[in-house]
Amino acid sequence: MTSFEIERLDFTKEAVQAWAPRDHRNTNWPVVYVLDDARHGSKPAIRGELNDVYVGESRNAAARMRQHFDSSEKQHLSTVRVIVDDTFNKSVCLDLESYLIRMLAGDGVYRVLNRNDGITEADYYERSRYRETFREVFDQLRRDGVFTRSVPEIENSDLFKLSPFKALSQDQAVAVEGILEGLFEDLAAATDSTIVVQGDPGTGKTVVAIYLLKLLVDIANSAPDEDVDNDSLFSEFFVDGYRELLTDIRIGLVVPQQSLRESIKKVFRKTPGLRPDMVMTAFDVGFADQDFDLLIVDESHRLNQRANQPSGVQNKNFSLITQKLFGSDDKSKTQLDWITAKSKHQIFLLDAAQSVRPADVPPELLNSLVLNAQLTRRHYPLMSQMRVQAGSDYVAYIRRILAASSQSGEQQTVKVEAFEGYDFRMFDSVVEMRAEIRRRDAEVGLSRLLAGYAWAWKTKNDKTAYDIELDGCQLRWNSTQTDWIASSNSVDEVGSIHTVQGYDLNYAGVIIGPDLRYDAEKRRLVIDRASYFDKKGKENNDVLGKKYTDDDLLRFITNIYAVLLTRGIRGTYVYVCDPALRDYLQGFIRGAVELVPTPRGGHELKPR
Repeated sequence: MTSFEIERLDFTKEAVQAWAPRDHRNTNWPVVYVLDDARHGSKPAIRGELNDVYVGESRNAAARMRQHFDSSEKQHLSTVRVIVDDTFNKSVCLDLESYLIRMLAGDGVYRVLNRNDGITEADYYERSRYRETFREVFDQLRRDGVFTRSVPEIENSDLFKLSPFKALSQDQAVAVEGILEGLFEDLAAATDSTIVVQGDPGTGKTVVAIYLLKLLVDIANSAPDEDVDNDSLFSEFFVDGYRELLTDIRIGLVVPQQSLRESIKKVFRKTPGLRPDMVMTAFDVGFADQDFDLLIVDESHRLNQRANQPSGVQNKNFSLITQKLFGSDDKSKTQLDWITAKSKHQIFLLDAAQSVRPADVPPELLNSLVLNAQLTRRHYPLMSQMRVQAGSDYVAYIRRILAASSQSGEQQTVKVEAFEGYDFRMFDSVVEMRAEIRRRDAEVGLSRLLAGYAWAWKTKNDKTAYDIELDGCQLRWNSTQTDWIASSNSVDEVGSIHTVQGYDLNYAGVIIGPDLRYDAEKRRLVIDRASYFDKKGKENNDVLGKKYTDDDLLRFITNIYAVLLTRGIRGTYVYVCDPALRDYLQGFIRGAVELVPTPRGGHELKPR
């Protein structure tokens, strides 16, 4: 039975004055409230400028409203909804406040005016019961026009997944606090600094990057006399001393991958204090007229060294930027060097094992970056698995079974593991895997087919063609490079590494193509160059005189499949083209299934 009430009133001094004495809970009880500039009963207007919303909590709601009347950024708000429940306490209200902030940011119809000073993720007595109440609060607010989409729709959106209002895990919060302390120390001492955040797939590196940028902008823009909630995670930094160090600070977020970069820009357009032009390529940084105080670099392992770029213009620009920054066209300089030359402080977020092309900065440079950060105590590891529900052991397991053995045939023994509650299966039929992915997409959304770049991209020139034909199943590569996962055709297409790196899926169906094989005699993974169609993924680096051997290419291809196999939050399905590799991997995937006939003449999936 619903125990909460939501009372709606005009956000005016007269309305609040009349409302305050009606119930003692209006002045002496922990409540949560939502302020917006949409009129009673009307849904937020979708126009050039978004409506604004602010979510707060207070033990004295009436007094808190009177404080908001004095705030210039909230005076235009017109409606307040107060959520009150006799069972609410301070911990519940803080949790509900952060929940509503995250959901409103993910819905994307309002601009969330809240400051990012530490969304709470604290545990408390009977939290699971209260979380059920939160869903009921959400549903009632949705009926009243505050939300326009369902919870699953919001949680599957880029706006939600890339929101600066995410609740941090414990090690993310520790990392952010350590980064802030070190950065402010270096700013105060007027010394340059390089910070490294290192983590496996799914540990939330992109979340930390976006969160940090929003947090620093909010600290810089906070007013000296602004009321600060001491319960917020990073309230200690919203005081005199820190704010002054960020005066007129010039910050940028560098994102090498086009698709992820555009998704983040979409989030920044709807977030006060953040602007799409803050999100840049390394080329944008190199050509910028001014230097930066701080550059945050996400997916740093995808920055480039000097190599043949995708276009002649980029080849020319690589040379021009290097000459501009270093006085000569020094071919040993990489985009890492550009970032360092153009900024006083850098925060690099990286995972060297996600390097997937020869043009990516070499692992030895990344390893050196990590080592130097460790020596200067500016290294922050992320350990908690935030994506895959099977936990961090699953990511390590995938990397172990894909690790290339030595040419002598010596292999590290890998213990076969099962991941309870995680749907990890191998399919003998691509048709059946595709059907299962479609079923999962209809059930929970965000379920997609992915593949290694083992088929030519015919549909780039012929939209009527098919790129991948297996088991009588005809498939096409992703029809867009930008925000493919959320595009309308994506459930019927196959995503490549360049459209999914950095993203989450609920279920991923991974096709391991003939580019990766298993040599049973030598007991090692091998590659088939002729079946690998990423031109930039296998060409030699003539600029640096570097030729890439099959072992070099094996590292890139196994890295690609490791990335693809760690996209799924709830499950990962696998189809393998090479029979020998299928037999090899089958021993590690306990959830392997096969198509078996039924008594009525049909077929069904059964565990092996």
